Amino acid sequence: MIPGTLDSDLRASAAARPAHTAIVDADQRLTYRELDERVDQLAQQLRGLGVARGDRVAVVMRNSADAAVAIYAIGRAGAAFVPLNATAKEHKLRHLLGHCEAGAVICDRGVYERVRVVSENLETLRDVIVTDEPLPAVAAGSESGDVLDVDLAAIIYTSGSTGLPKGAVFLHRNMHFVAGSIVAYLGLHAEDRILCVLPLSHTYGLYQLIMTVRVGATIVLEHGMTMPGRVVEALERERITVLPGVPTVWHVLVSLQGLAERDLPHLRLLTNAGAALSASRVRDVHRTFPNALLFSMYGQTECKRVCYLPPDQIELRPDSVGVAIPGTEAWIEDERGREVAAGEIGELMVRGDHVMQGYWRDPETTARKIKPGRFPGDRVLRSGDLFRRDEDGYLYFVGRTDDIITSRGEKVAPGEIERVLYALDGVHEVAVAGVPDERLGEAVIAHVSLVAGCAHDARSLRRHCAMHLEDFMVPKRVVIHDALPKTDNGKIDRLLLAKQSVEPAPAAAV
Repeated sequence: MIPGTLDSDLRASAAARPAHTAIVDADQRLTYRELDERVDQLAQQLRGLGVARGDRVAVVMRNSADAAVAIYAIGRAGAAFVPLNATAKEHKLRHLLGHCEAGAVICDRGVYERVRVVSENLETLRDVIVTDEPLPAVAAGSESGDVLDVDLAAIIYTSGSTGLPKGAVFLHRNMHFVAGSIVAYLGLHAEDRILCVLPLSHTYGLYQLIMTVRVGATIVLEHGMTMPGRVVEALERERITVLPGVPTVWHVLVSLQGLAERDLPHLRLLTNAGAALSASRVRDVHRTFPNALLFSMYGQTECKRVCYLPPDQIELRPDSVGVAIPGTEAWIEDERGREVAAGEIGELMVRGDHVMQGYWRDPETTARKIKPGRFPGDRVLRSGDLFRRDEDGYLYFVGRTDDIITSRGEKVAPGEIERVLYALDGVHEVAVAGVPDERLGEAVIAHVSLVAGCAHDARSLRRHCAMHLEDFMVPKRVVIHDALPKTDNGKIDRLLLAKQSVEPAPAAAV
């Protein structure tokens, strides 16, 4: 067994704690022995289907034990997994599967029809495996050889300022390192029981699984917060010790009557990422879960986690996102590449073994995102975010150098929403902005001007977005203008629109 890989963690936990529960979902419970056996079976099937070392295999599934099996089986077969959102529409699935040149897709029955339609037009896609059906009868594949820590582990898609998805490339050593770093500062251990309502297609949810397996703990998977009563029941029934969330999760939970009076003696740790919590929301969370410590964190898909704020600092520095995670460096530079002094604003730089290798098939964007470090072969990630630090070295997020919106813990590219709206006849101009929102982190607001005589209204435009975009990308509000404001050089004045977005919605908005 080669150390430093995701599969080495699973094999080690299966050997050390074979009878311990690894995964719980709505339908099944798997021990580490059962998880290891099922991973081995699926890995053999994948190799029998011709999946080879370095191939990309997409996972398009909702949270489930089957999804976890798929992720680890792909790695054991020597391939790289590509987690994709199960709510992605056909056009986006087609683009992503084609872009990563996926050789196979593992999906569940709920998304099979979408995947089937998409697969008909993709030359590289050979097999679609549905998890709730018998595996295809193929000869067991030969061993792929030892998977090394420098082998390709995953391509995880994020969005850039252009709205085009970019595939962040990670080796096993990158993912193994950052999982260990997070485990260290959170103090996770084998007796922890983590409740994950975050999708495994998102890095925050994905790493709950990876960290669970790393320490031999238990993860309980839920399908989000659509049924908060189920989440509360799981907190009690499963004796949950760790609850990760984003602002949307905390908004729902602190709004539940009587939850603060529930006896949750096992819950010891809360984590927040995706967007910062306001000071008032932090107080709400503490009031609802008085015996649990709250970690505030900041990260990017390109390196998973950058920094964390220890719980004992959250009252002292409520606006800070903390310090660099163990084993890494984070500092702030000005436009000339010089480190700035305390209190000055510049771009956050990140250095460590958690930094991605680059963007899949996109060397130009990679060169803009990753720059050479101080030593030969050293690499530094340019965050694209503006930060400052205080005299004690704690970091503070100031703003984005691009216009990415973080809503419900998901990265939203305004350009992707704008393209969907521009596809409608009668739409003249569109600009999408994000504004602070207590529940969502940031709310997506679409500003639209229409061609004279156009029959569309705010409600029909929002309905169109819901038909063509994932749910977290659908604008909370659509505002119709006679004309969008312009800057002196004739471009749409996005800054002014962002300021207007925080005002009460006019009559022509929903």
